[in-house]
Amino acid sequence: MDREITDKKSMRNYIRETFKIEEECLHKAWEVIDEKEFEKAVEILSKAERIGASGCGHSGIACQHFAHLMCCIERPARFISPAEAVHGASGFLKKGDVMLFVSRGGKTKELFPLMEICRAKGVMVIVITENTDSLLAKGADIVLKQYINRETDRYNSQGTTSMTETIVIFHALQAAIIDQTDYRNEQFALIHPGGAVGERLNSK
Repeated sequence: MDREITDKKSMRNYIRETFKIEEECLHKAWEVIDEKEFEKAVEILSKAERIGASGCGHSGIACQHFAHLMCCIERPARFISPAEAVHGASGFLKKGDVMLFVSRGGKTKELFPLMEICRAKGVMVIVITENTDSLLAKGADIVLKQYINRETDRYNSQGTTSMTETIVIFHALQAAIIDQTDYRNEQFALIHPGGAVGERLNSK
């Protein structure tokens, strides 16, 4: 019985500590983002014919979410795998398009070849990173700075808090682009007829 009570308390501590860590991160993270850089990112994303997003690991998974967010407001976008990018997938991008990279440390080597392709093709580059002195950041047109206090696991090594913070930046970008482009819910209703959301949007 005592063992069961101890385990329940331990589980409660894991939950509370995780929420506390990520709450602290989000509370401070928005303060480090340069508002002018964010505004420039919104402007070019709003005008781009095509948008690419790339990262590795958790950052890559977050970038897939970003591409979907853009498609949901009819900004044509796709996730470009760093591995596939050097085997032809970078052909998706044309001059004047926008490529978004996510790398907490700014040193993800798999992204460097795609960065060079973007530079050669005249593709605008946005980099989201904690390290604004990194090679990726220095090669970007726009840098959105991250703040991550620590990851939620005991070893501070899993991409948990950093992924949450990245996704919140993406959500802020989408919210701003909706206003910038005057995107209407009626437009979203047309492309989202499925599920409970589709039923609600199309009920009228």
